[in-house]
Amino acid sequence: MASNETAPVIEAHGVSIIHGSRTTVDNVSLAISPADRWVILGPNGCGKTTLLRVMSLYLHPSKGDIRINGQSLGSFDIRPVRPRLAYVSASLASELRPALTSLEVVMSAKNGALEVWWHEYDDADRAKALECLHRMGVAIHANTPIGALSSGEQQRVLLGRALMTDPIAILLDEPSARLDLGGREQLVRILDEFSSENPSLPSVVVTHHVDEIPASATHCALMRDGIIIAAGEISTTLTSENLTATFGMNLVVERRPNGRLGAYAP
Repeated sequence: MASNETAPVIEAHGVSIIHGSRTTVDNVSLAISPADRWVILGPNGCGKTTLLRVMSLYLHPSKGDIRINGQSLGSFDIRPVRPRLAYVSASLASELRPALTSLEVVMSAKNGALEVWWHEYDDADRAKALECLHRMGVAIHANTPIGALSSGEQQRVLLGRALMTDPIAILLDEPSARLDLGGREQLVRILDEFSSENPSLPSVVVTHHVDEIPASATHCALMRDGIIIAAGEISTTLTSENLTATFGMNLVVERRPNGRLGAYAP
């Protein structure tokens, strides 16, 4: 699948997801271009995760169109493309067998598997997995069981796993879930470092906390009840007015001295 240095990598055009009488994503349009760092922000149950799963090709829209590098869903084989839309959910770490080594966790991404014994791997695969761990600064833990690592180290391994597929985009679903304050702050730092080291690789992070938005974020989409309230560059989109409309209560957005954003109810 050919790519363009400036054209959107992922496009959603009028996408809706309908389950019976319930619409969980309602006529959403977004474009994720190279080097974009998107955040999808909104309350629990607003459709953020569902939208991300559509963008990662794990769900097909009930209405509308998804395009990957300009090609519409249905016009290409999704099997080789889906792994390159590196989707990392909050539950992935808990789904992995704790005895798997970091190297095995990363290597298994080649086949989108959770176990290495399901497929065969060669020395080239192991070398590539080790390089991914090295890029995330955790190669020293290549032979360490994933269950023995700290939450921050696990997150680095999972991002290394995402790199194993030569991704065209990174899609992170509430990556700070299950982390304490220290783990969350470490994760935000990791995401900023990741953006700096992979400047042309776009990413989308789903969250419901303004405090979890990395300083490197460039764009924001605010969702409520399956609808996009506002979307665009984060400096003009993530405002007190828009955040108030998104969460249905009076909220104030502030920028802190370190460049991070925060929000509170006055």
